[in-house]
Amino acid sequence: MKQISIEENVWKLCEQVKKTRIDELSKCYAVFVSNEGRTVPLWRQKAGRGDDQVVIWDYHVFFMHNPSPNRCLVFDLDTTLPFPTYFHKYVTETFRSDLALRPEHHRYFRVISAETYLSEFSSDRRHMRRPDGSWIKPPPSYPPIQSNSNAHSLGDFICMNAGKGPGTVYSLSEFVQTFYKAPNMVAQQNNK
Repeated sequence: MKQISIEENVWKLCEQVKKTRIDELSKCYAVFVSNEGRTVPLWRQKAGRGDDQVVIWDYHVFFMHNPSPNRCLVFDLDTTLPFPTYFHKYVTETFRSDLALRPEHHRYFRVISAETYLSEFSSDRRHMRRPDGSWIKPPPSYPPIQSNSNAHSLGDFICMNAGKGPGTVYSLSEFVQTFYKAPNMVAQQNNK
């Protein structure tokens, strides 16, 4: 299933932080979720089906703000969870666990600093068109986002090979370990 412009929406959130709260930009991230087969199940999605609102995306993108070790917020424009949602709740309800999934459906996360995302992301919107060139859905009214170095870099962001593209690629467990610090763990670290 194709999404329309979610990566541009996240880019616009990063841009808004840069314009209005530049001191917070270093604590913000664009996060791409995909895998080699581009089949990533996510729960609690507006486009999802059934009671669990599960959908299989080719990729997904969300914005994260991590102002302190135990306070990471996720801004997902496609979730049915609150906007924003605390990281632990979001991950638990959206990704659940890889243990119940076949390996080809395991999710990987490319985490890119907001600053890098703003400077390196480009899209000529080719992925928003059908093979005949017509739009799948009407494109955003603003011009396509272009960096100085590339007309279309979306593939580098969706790719989950660690050696290619910006940012850092994590497995689900690595992603959680990196961005979720339980309050009692933070208290123990502060007491050392």
